Amino acid sequence: MDVITSYAWIGWLVLILVFVTIEILSLEFTFLMLAVGSVVGLLSGLLGAPWWLQLIIGAAASVLLLLTVRPPLLRALHRGADPTKSNVEALLGLPGVVVSTVGVTGGQVKLSNGDTWTARTPYGGQATSLEPGTSILVSTIDGATAVVIPSHSAPQAPTEEQEHS
Repeated sequence: MDVITSYAWIGWLVLILVFVTIEILSLEFTFLMLAVGSVVGLLSGLLGAPWWLQLIIGAAASVLLLLTVRPPLLRALHRGADPTKSNVEALLGLPGVVVSTVGVTGGQVKLSNGDTWTARTPYGGQATSLEPGTSILVSTIDGATAVVIPSHSAPQAPTEEQEHS
C-alpha cells in the first residue's frame, strides 16, 4: 500500500489531464471542477496524506466546487446571451394560415413571418383536415415539415364563397 501512496501523484496527473481534455470538448464547467478537485487531491498527496485520504479530499473538493462555484460561473457565462429564439424554437407557436389543404399526409401553410412551409396535422389529432384560409399554430417541427393545429382563438380568413356573398 505504501507504493500506491508513493505513486498516487501519477494517477492524479492523469485524471487532471483527462478532465481538462473533456472540459475543453464539453465547455460546461463540470469537468473543470473535477480537474480542480483532482489538483486538491494531488496537493494533499504531496503534503503526505495516504492514498485513501487523498481520494476523500479530492472528491470532497470536487463536490464542493460543483455545488458552489459552477452555478455562478454558468450564470456569468449566459448573462450576455441573446434571449431571442432562433431556428426551430422561433417557429413553435407561430401563427399562420393554411394555403393548401393540410392533412396527416401534407399540405402547405403560410406563417406570420412570411415563410411558406409544408405542413401536416398531428397523427391522431382532432383535426384530420384543415381547409385553405384556416388559422393555425405551429405545434412542432418534424424535419422540414411544420406540424400544425387549428387556432381557435385567431379569426379565420374569409373563404372565396364568403367573399362573393
